[in-house]
Amino acid sequence: MSIWGRWTRYRRAQRARMDEFRARDLGFDENASHAAYGAPAAPGDSQDARPDTGPSAARSPEPDLLADALPLDTTEADTTGADSTGVDTGTRGAGTEPTPPGVAAPPALSAPSAPSDAPGDGKRGKGPRKDFGQSGTPFNRQSPFYIGFVGAIGVLTAYAVVQAVGRLGTVITLLVISFFLTLALNPLVEALTRRSVRRGWAVTIVFLGVLAVFTLVGWVVIPPVAQQGSELATNAPRMFDNLLANPWVQDVDHRYQLVQRIQEEVNKRVADGNLWAGVFGGVLDAGKVIASGVFSGLTVLVLTLYFLASLPAVKQAAYALVPASRRPRTVSLAEEVMRRVGSYAIGQVAVAAINAFFAWIMMSLIGLKFAAVLAVAVGFLGLVPMIGATLGASVVAIVAFFDEPKKALIVIIYFIVYQQIENYAVMPRIMQRTVAVPGAVTVVAALAGGALLGILGALLAIPFAAGALLLYEEVLVPRQRRH
Repeated sequence: MSIWGRWTRYRRAQRARMDEFRARDLGFDENASHAAYGAPAAPGDSQDARPDTGPSAARSPEPDLLADALPLDTTEADTTGADSTGVDTGTRGAGTEPTPPGVAAPPALSAPSAPSDAPGDGKRGKGPRKDFGQSGTPFNRQSPFYIGFVGAIGVLTAYAVVQAVGRLGTVITLLVISFFLTLALNPLVEALTRRSVRRGWAVTIVFLGVLAVFTLVGWVVIPPVAQQGSELATNAPRMFDNLLANPWVQDVDHRYQLVQRIQEEVNKRVADGNLWAGVFGGVLDAGKVIASGVFSGLTVLVLTLYFLASLPAVKQAAYALVPASRRPRTVSLAEEVMRRVGSYAIGQVAVAAINAFFAWIMMSLIGLKFAAVLAVAVGFLGLVPMIGATLGASVVAIVAFFDEPKKALIVIIYFIVYQQIENYAVMPRIMQRTVAVPGAVTVVAALAGGALLGILGALLAIPFAAGALLLYEEVLVPRQRRH
C-alpha cells in the first residue's frame, strides 16, 4: 500500500471516531455531522426515521474532502466491491468503505458533478479540482546559476550589515560604555539588595552617589580653572612684555629679527579674511564638540540607569535563548564573567582614587599650585591601564618643574616610591577577587583597544580580556582535553 493510501485510511478512521464522539458525547446527530463536513444528508433521513443500530454498530465515515480535492491515485488504499445485493459500495469518489453485514447502509452520497463554468464550482470541497497539468522537476540547487545568485544575495546582505554597523558606530559605543558602567555599578546594587533593600531603591541610591561624585569633581576642578584662566587673560600683556625684556630674547631678536617677523605675520593674518572665518568655524566646531559631549554623557547616564534597573530581566531574556541542556553552564559562566568585569572596574576606580588622594596630600604639603586640579587629573589618568600612573606623575612633575625645580624632584621621588607600594601592597589586595591577566595579554589587549576606540578602548580592553581568558580556561581548554 502506498504512503498516500495509508494516510487516506488514517484520515477516514479519524473522522469516523470524531463522528462517534460527536454523536455519543456532544449530542450531534448524523445529519449535523454530514453538514459539518459538507456532505448532503439523505432525503427523509431524520433521527426518528433512522434505524437504531445500537452502540456496537459501526458508523460509516464521512467523505474525505482531502482525497476528493487532490487528484492523487488512492486505488491502493480504497477497495471496491459489492454487497450481497450487488450494490457497489467501494466507489472512491464517494469516499466510503464497505458496510459490514447487518448494519444499515449510510445515506447515499451523490458523485461529484462534472466541472462547469458556474461561479464557485472550482472551490475546494464544492467540486473536483481543476487539473493544471503535471508538476515539473524541482529546481536544481547544485546549478551554477542558483549558487551564484544565492552567494550574491549573501554578499549584498553582509555589505548592508557592515554599512549599518558603521553608521551606528556612535550608538554602539554609547551602548558598550553604558553596559560596562552597569556591570561596574551592579556589585554595589547587589550589595544593597542583600541588606534587604529593594532593587529600585538600591539603583536610586547608587545612581545618586555617582551623580554626587561627578558634582564634587566639577566643584573641585571648574572654579580653580576658571579663576586661573581669567588671571591668565588679564596678565597676558604684562607677561608678554616681561618675556620681551628678557636679555636672552632680546639677543635672539637682535640676531634674527624674530619679533618683527612675528608682528608682520600676525598683521598679515589679521588682514586676511580667512583668519576670521577659520576662527569662527573653530568656535562653532568647539561648540558642536561640547554639545555632542554633553548629549553623549546624558545618554550614557540614562542608559546606565535603565540597564541597572532592568539588568535581571535582561539577563533572563538572554539566558532563555540558550538551549535548556546548556543553560546552567552558560548561566554560571556568564555570571562569573560579569562579576569579574564589574569587580575589575570597581578595583581600578578604587586604585585611581587612592592615588589621587595621596597625590593631593603630597602636593598640598610642598605648596604646589593647582593641587586639587592636578589630583583629579592623576585620578582620571590612573584609570588608563599600564601607563596611566606614569602619565599622571609626568604631568605633575612638569607643572612642579616650572614652579620650582626642587618641587619637581620631590614629586618624582614620591611617585617612584608610591608606585612600588601600589604594585605590591594596594593592587593585590584590591584585585584579589578578579581574574589575574598575564602581562602579555594586558599589553596586547590595551594596544588593540586603543587602536579601535582610543583611550576608551584601552579602558574597556582589560576587563573584556579577563572575561575572554575565563572562557578560554573553562570552555576551550577542557573541550580540547576531551578530544
